[in-house]
Amino acid sequence: MIRILQCVNDMHRAGLETMLMNYYRNIDRTKIQFDFLTHRPYKSDYDDEILSLGGKVYYAPRLYPQNYPKYFKWMNQFFKDHPEYKIVHSHIDAMSYLPLKAAKKAGVPVRIAHSHNTSIDKDFKYILKQYFRARINSVATDFCTCGEEAGKFLFGNVESTLIPNAIDISKFLYNPIIREKKRNELGIKKEYVIGHVGRLSYQKNHKFLIQIFNKFLKRYEDTILLLVGVGEKEEEIKKQVSELGLEQKVKFLGNRNDVNELYQAMDIFVMPSFFEGVPVVGVEAQFADLPCVFSDKVPKEVKFHSKTQFVPLNAPFQQWVDVIGKYRNMERKPMTDELEKSPYNIKTAHSILENYYLNLQAREGL
Repeated sequence: MIRILQCVNDMHRAGLETMLMNYYRNIDRTKIQFDFLTHRPYKSDYDDEILSLGGKVYYAPRLYPQNYPKYFKWMNQFFKDHPEYKIVHSHIDAMSYLPLKAAKKAGVPVRIAHSHNTSIDKDFKYILKQYFRARINSVATDFCTCGEEAGKFLFGNVESTLIPNAIDISKFLYNPIIREKKRNELGIKKEYVIGHVGRLSYQKNHKFLIQIFNKFLKRYEDTILLLVGVGEKEEEIKKQVSELGLEQKVKFLGNRNDVNELYQAMDIFVMPSFFEGVPVVGVEAQFADLPCVFSDKVPKEVKFHSKTQFVPLNAPFQQWVDVIGKYRNMERKPMTDELEKSPYNIKTAHSILENYYLNLQAREGL
């Protein structure tokens, strides 16, 4: 059995992390085992399940610039203590440069950089991230991506292996019984429900979503907005909602472990992101037979459903309102037959990553 060290920020319930867990649950763990190197000093949502599946979780120093000397010292000791790791697979986009650089110095033979996005958050590390992005090909030996655009963004013209952001479709297929149950729990009666699942961050563009919703309400008063997730922009978004007098119309649901059921309660999924890779939540929403309205900054690769539409971010609010409004009273149904063969079905997609690791093992004689 070979152990793969998965490098992440943490293992909370978010898109990338959920995708990794989908693969972890379905691969042949007699041949391949996942361990996780996180960069947060706390326990995350999936840690207990990781341990129950035979994995390990390590907590490295945070990747703050002032921490870099401490970080590399810690990583140097880590690889000395754990010579069993011959494959390191990093999922933190441009920041993958740092753990992969440490792995290269330690002589780890297989160092995988995995691209999950098509741009970079404009935070205080933006300039550093651009530098790391330009250097990542110098520390990685192999390259993976969630989609063609994401691969080109991080690696340029370097060839990368596509690993679909696959999900367990059985958890997301439309179910009218669950829909009624969940809407009752949320106090929703006959309202039209616009939904969004995602970190409350710059990337997801919630302030724009609130503006769209405010315009939509002026035409359709019987509408509410469900926001699932937490993040650094939460207070800012709540302040915007308050200033617009929308407190009774916008429900902040926080982090949830019932997201699959919340899709059932929604009537449409709206995602006006500034950038994305291939969003896991966009895949999940389509499996739930939800109409989806994405910004034109979301790669078209995510679309596999006839009810999915893209709207330019610079389009007038009225265009967004018109597109969202046309799906009112749209009938939904379970899509089992149509979706079983989807590349996003984890029951078949897991073999892609499994074979990828086994081929690397054979290539290196590990």
